[in-house]
Amino acid sequence: MNTANKLTMCRVVMIPIFIVLLYLDFSAHLWVALGIFILASITDFVDGYVARHYNQITDFGKFMDPLADKLLVMSAMAWFVQVAWMPAWAFFIVIARELAVTGLRLVAVEQGRVIAAGKSGKVKTASTMVGICLMLAFPGIEVLRLVCVIVILVTTVYSGIEYFIQNKDVLGKEAM
Repeated sequence: MNTANKLTMCRVVMIPIFIVLLYLDFSAHLWVALGIFILASITDFVDGYVARHYNQITDFGKFMDPLADKLLVMSAMAWFVQVAWMPAWAFFIVIARELAVTGLRLVAVEQGRVIAAGKSGKVKTASTMVGICLMLAFPGIEVLRLVCVIVILVTTVYSGIEYFIQNKDVLGKEAM
């Protein structure tokens, strides 16, 4: 297993630890959970850099890296819904976008194409991770949580629409 894949697997191992810390009933655990989330988020950027810079791109990494990202982000958002920091409908929009883009990528693969992460997708990922960090760091500031949810939703919807517009030929003429 190469370095990039090891970093991805470290992120996967951090996810259940992050979730357990969120559910412990002590405010200090929220800070530790935030630290784990930040560390996991950093490994996302580092493993991508290592994979590209040192030519460590593998099929395992192509599969596991985005899965780990989605599991990390979705675990935080599911908890946010449970503690009423995020409305369930907003969480649904994020999940729907992720499933739709993943489906689009699967159809593209069947056609021999790869849909790489676009700039708006990277902005969406970064803004979502920063938003989650801010929500965990400043849990008592309701307006900040609202702004973070709005930013997450806007970047999520925008990047999802962009993926489909730029790759509309993947679905064929009938779909558009």
